[in-house]
Amino acid sequence: MSKSLLFPSLLFLACYCLVSVDAASSACPIDFSYVETFPWDKSLCLDNQTQCCQSLLSVFGIGLAQHLKDTNMFQLPNAISSSDCIRDFQTKLTALSLQQSLALTCFNDTNAFAIKASSCAGIVTRDDWVQRVGATSQLDEFCKGDVSGLTTCSSCLAAGMKVTSQLVSFDKNASDKCFYFTVLYAAGIVNELGPDDTRTASCILGLQLADSAIGKMSKGVDSKHFKLIFGVVVGAFAAAMVLLGLVMVYRFWNKRQKHKEGHVKFVSHAKATLKPHTGAIWFQIGELKLATDGFSQRNLIGQGGYGVVYKGTLSDGTMVAVKKIMDLDSKRDEEFFNEVEIISTIKHRNLLPLRGCCATSDDLEGKQRYLVYDYMPKGSLDDHLFDSKVINNSKSWLSWPQRKNIIIDVAKGLAYLHHGIKPAIYHRDIKATNILLDDEMKARVADFGLAKQCKEDQSHLTTRVAGTYGYLAPEYALYGQLTEKSDVYSFGIVILETMSGRKVLDMSSPTSLLITDWAWMLTKSGHIAEVLDASMRDGGPRGVMERFVLVGILCAHVMVALRPTISEALKMLEGDIDIPRLPDRPLPLSHESFRSSLLSSRSTTTSLR
Repeated sequence: MSKSLLFPSLLFLACYCLVSVDAASSACPIDFSYVETFPWDKSLCLDNQTQCCQSLLSVFGIGLAQHLKDTNMFQLPNAISSSDCIRDFQTKLTALSLQQSLALTCFNDTNAFAIKASSCAGIVTRDDWVQRVGATSQLDEFCKGDVSGLTTCSSCLAAGMKVTSQLVSFDKNASDKCFYFTVLYAAGIVNELGPDDTRTASCILGLQLADSAIGKMSKGVDSKHFKLIFGVVVGAFAAAMVLLGLVMVYRFWNKRQKHKEGHVKFVSHAKATLKPHTGAIWFQIGELKLATDGFSQRNLIGQGGYGVVYKGTLSDGTMVAVKKIMDLDSKRDEEFFNEVEIISTIKHRNLLPLRGCCATSDDLEGKQRYLVYDYMPKGSLDDHLFDSKVINNSKSWLSWPQRKNIIIDVAKGLAYLHHGIKPAIYHRDIKATNILLDDEMKARVADFGLAKQCKEDQSHLTTRVAGTYGYLAPEYALYGQLTEKSDVYSFGIVILETMSGRKVLDMSSPTSLLITDWAWMLTKSGHIAEVLDASMRDGGPRGVMERFVLVGILCAHVMVALRPTISEALKMLEGDIDIPRLPDRPLPLSHESFRSSLLSSRSTTTSLR
């Protein structure tokens, strides 16, 4: 196919091969040794980034087409193999003395070449193609054998356009994606010479060759003369198709321009949200890729419903955690702005600081949002309480002093949010996974994506209840009533989890009791010591430990009016004021109807490490 027409098409389309992660394989199935020997024009990657990226997509396409020929699969097995292939491809480019970041620069989305059934009319395998197009097509007539001649290459191009139109009739929104599949099929399946033949690569994949290779193809004709003739003929053919393509080109560029304008507006808003003199900065995507080794799987340290978190090292040696927000929609963008605006303006030793953020919205990278935090090497409180793999593949038991200090640290962080700034901030998602630990096991409250700023002493009613099942205050889960004591309830759950080593809801128990009901029944029956984790019962003064349990039960009381404020709870924990007599509790929260109501409002959030 004509390289003048296929270069941009290949560039536009590669980004649509999106991710469907299958952790079954992590190795790249493509042998990129041809990159160093194939006579492609490497000079384009010395001073012209756009032409370089177009050429690299074509060179990479040789391997993809061969992969299709060998496996009958149009794309790579999973996101991991896609990332590994891009890294292997970069290794070959580096061996050619080309820039070390070329592949990551041109292939911004490291998952770009992974299997996704929605890429083009549901096509994943060669059998899928046959069901859509048929066992034979015009490609089989015009794209096989030597297509180096001007007439044969133009005929192959026309056949590719017709087959693409046939595929688009099944999927009207995938014209670019389907054209990409057509190119791979023509080069990998139809053409007998194979995708690594210079004639196939030059015509079908649109790869610009070195002058020496063009000279051989033209059988002695001067290479400059050959280029001139080729350009004139292809230009004439393109002119004949201009009426057909004008509308499509206009629509594409119009859509792209609006997309670009929207992104510029979004970035301007995000940068304006980063208040000056707060220490939070705007990162470039290249910086984050370099820090995380291209968001390598080996740097993956956390994953939740809204995103994944990678460990990274900035150019100055600073360790960071990079949160990549997934499944973006208007709600996720709202939470992105919310976290940037809230956490970048507040500083406290028990709150996880935001180092910066990044947003991309372009043809290659797609729509991505990133938040960058200080790296917390000791993981989360949840890791140490419940995860047996957190340190050296063995459970890291927390001592009583450590648990005491963690609880106090969280209380101080919440007290600052509720009473140290105005308007007050309600976190709305206090839980063990959102409490992170630094090198000295000091606790920091993290993840402010759901946080709300509310006027002092004002209840906030919301129709969108957000948080995590088990930690949600009853009045908030059922009626959307948000106050500072909603956070106090969640904090009470965290106290009881920390003191007992038991999860908020023990599904292994026949009764599936919430931790609040379980702790209340033991305390009421005079067995409060049984609430304490057996690993630390003898690690400190029993009276102080039991006081922490009582504060946890009081904070997690069903009735809002009977809960203390976070400042009062902190004073009780530190022994500055007495704990009032524990009031009776109504029907256990684990009652089936109430649990069903809570489950209906269930939501999960991402945990950073």
